[in-house]
Parts: sequence; structure tokens; C-alpha cells
Amino acid sequence: MKLLKILAATTAVAVLLAAPAYAQTRIALVVKSLGNGFFDAANKGAQEAAAELGDVEVIYTGPTAATAEAQIEVVNALIAQQVDAIAISANDPDALVPALQRAMERGIKVISWDSGVAPEGRQLHLNPSDIGLIGETIIKLAADYLPEGGDVAILSAASTATNQNAWIEAAKAAIPEKFPNINLVSVVYGDDDSVKSTEEAKGLIASYPDLKAIIAPTTVGVVAAAQVVTDQGLIGKVNVTGLALPSEFKQFIDNGASQAVALWNPIDLGYAAVMLANDLVEGGEAAPGASLSMGRMGELTLDDTNAGAMAPPFTFDASNIEEFSKIY
Repeated sequence: MKLLKILAATTAVAVLLAAPAYAQTRIALVVKSLGNGFFDAANKGAQEAAAELGDVEVIYTGPTAATAEAQIEVVNALIAQQVDAIAISANDPDALVPALQRAMERGIKVISWDSGVAPEGRQLHLNPSDIGLIGETIIKLAADYLPEGGDVAILSAASTATNQNAWIEAAKAAIPEKFPNINLVSVVYGDDDSVKSTEEAKGLIASYPDLKAIIAPTTVGVVAAAQVVTDQGLIGKVNVTGLALPSEFKQFIDNGASQAVALWNPIDLGYAAVMLANDLVEGGEAAPGASLSMGRMGELTLDDTNAGAMAPPFTFDASNIEEFSKIY
């Protein structure tokens, strides 16, 4: 028996000596819903960051339906797994706060990215780009191809999506001063669901016979709207624009259903989110005025709400969509 105890102790020591000198950091990248090309691309960047850091594992997860309730279940499961950090693109800015507060109380670092969480539910927020610039850009994408102005409508994601609502408000604010000939007739919500977004796009076309453009600041909605315009033979009459993944949207630039769209690089966004979460795990401070590392994307300087912007949006049109569609 004494020999067995000695052998057991020796084995335990050997295991400890053989183990790496660090414990691997686990960062959960929580998306609005799985099966979305934008978030799949973000995961590529997240995995790139993990490989660059070397001691980080990224857990890519999210619900199948883009609802706050489903995301709360995911967050609760991650708390039970005792991950080191949660980086979440939220379906609702407020509903997720209690679950994320529980995570922080247990020592888990929490950031939001893409679509934000209320400040009390996270330590920092990474905006893909400056909110005002995005709002102005999505209107400009329509206005540039409407020299005489006209009626436009917005097809958004969920009515509770923080990022969508902020961009839409910024777009509305830009119209009177910079785009006075643009008439925003309606804002509708497709919930980032292809079927619902399709029905909402059809409804806009039926309700507004003089509609000149549909602006969808969501990668799901913009594809759905462009497909409706294509199917209904409205190419050249209704221009579809907004925020789109080049790989998903190239066909609609090619066929003329859209003249141009914009987006930031979701690969860079996922990469930056993981880098920021890791900086917090390593002891970085999230406070107004502080700067944290985004790796190759530079540094994020936080404002008085502990939020910051990654990079300006980039326009895709017939001159470059082929090139970028091969990347993401």
C-alpha cells in the first residue's frame, strides 16, 4: 500500500511537471445566430487571433435563432463551463445584462462587439466603425445613384438590435442636411431571418410604388431584398444597398440589382474582439480613455461609455467585388 502511495505521488508530480507553465485561456465568441456568413467570417478572424496568441482557445457559439432568450441560454452554459472571457454580439442590449453580470461576478471578462450590450452588462464594446459614419454611409450608398432624390426605405434586422437602431438614427439625422432630396418612407424589421426579410421587402415594394431604393444595414436583409428585386424584374427601378458580405452579394452587383454596398471586414472584427478580450484577461483595464490592444488592427481607445470603433466602412462595387468576394 505504501508503495502504491509513493507511485501515485510520483505520477502526480510527473503530470504537473509535464503540464505547460500556463493554463490555456478560453474565450467564447458568442454570435447572434449560427449559420450566418458574417459571423462565420468573424470566427475566421477569431481563430487567427487565437493562433497568433498561442495560448488561447476560441469557443465559437451562439443560438440557432437570433433571440435574446436563446443567447441567454448560451451565456448560462458558458458560465457553467467557467470560460475566461465572453465576447458577444447581442440580440438585445438590455435582456442579456443580468446573465452577463452573473458572468462578471464569477470573474469572467465580458465584452460586446458588433451589436452592443448596455454598459452595465459588459466591460467594453467594440463598434465595427463609427456609428455616425455608418449611418451617413448607408444613405449615401442610395443617394449616390439617385441624382434627383426619391423615396427610400430601410429593411433592418431585429427592432431591438443595438447597432441597427443606432445606425438608423444616424442615417435619419444625416438626411436633412446632407441628403435633402432623399425621402425615407419606412423602416421595417426582418429579424435577420431570410423568410421574414423577404416578406418585408415584398411589402415595401407593394406599399410604395415610387420606391427607388431599399437600404438594408444587415447582411441577411440585403441579400433577401436584392433577391426580391431580381425575382420581380425590378432591376434598374429599385436599387438595393446597405451592408453586405462580398461573397454573398457579388451576384447582385453583377446582375445590377445593386450598384454598391459597404461593410467592414468581419474577419478583422472577430480578430479584434478576441484580442481585446485577451487583453482584459491578461490584466488590461477597461476605463474611459484607456487603450487596449487589437493586435494587427492597432489599439482601441475607449470613450466615456467604454466603447470604441475599429475602422471605417469600405465600399464594394463592380470595380472590386470580384476581388473581395474571394476573401470573405
